[in-house]
Amino acid sequence: MKAFLHSTGLLLIILNPLLLIVYVIGLVQELSLRTFARVLVGGGIIATAIFASFALLGDLVFATFLQAEFASFQIFGGLTFLIVGVNFMLKGNQAIAGLRGPVRSAAVSVAMPILVGPASVSASVLIGKVLSPLLAVLAVIVAVGISIAVMIALKHLHDWVKPRGGQLVERYIEIAGRLVAFVVGTYAVELIMKGTIVWVGRILAVVNATHP
Repeated sequence: MKAFLHSTGLLLIILNPLLLIVYVIGLVQELSLRTFARVLVGGGIIATAIFASFALLGDLVFATFLQAEFASFQIFGGLTFLIVGVNFMLKGNQAIAGLRGPVRSAAVSVAMPILVGPASVSASVLIGKVLSPLLAVLAVIVAVGISIAVMIALKHLHDWVKPRGGQLVERYIEIAGRLVAFVVGTYAVELIMKGTIVWVGRILAVVNATHP
């Protein structure tokens, strides 16, 4: 039980609905509560399926199916988040609007790259290593479910507060968005550096083996 709670908490901390809500603030402002909930649930189902796959298959997804190094995924994921962070800093909430496309496909955009990222995928692989397959999948479902539920509750709170303090809400969104941009940008650079270090280490190992 302790390992289950720790694993669920790890993924929940990485998903962090208080941070993710800023990513989808455009949807919060544009959609009704019912539509917003439907979009989030759809994105959550997609993300859960992806996380569960990585929890069950682990590194085999990269080594066997993709035939790629996880470091490559870190670099690509870092570049993706870096673009999002820079756009968020320059464009504010419209940065996510540009990524998500029409509302009918918003669930996919919520799942990737908002819910599914290098850190959450890494956590899913780790969960699969420390828990049995059934508990690993259950941990993923619980973590994603709590994140989605909290974000829907925050949407409800937003709709209740905005008529009573619209300027305060807008000011909070603007400040939070800029802070998120700094966090995302820093995290993206860290991912790129980690992936690059792994590849540089492999290249140096090959060079040293070839020229002892």
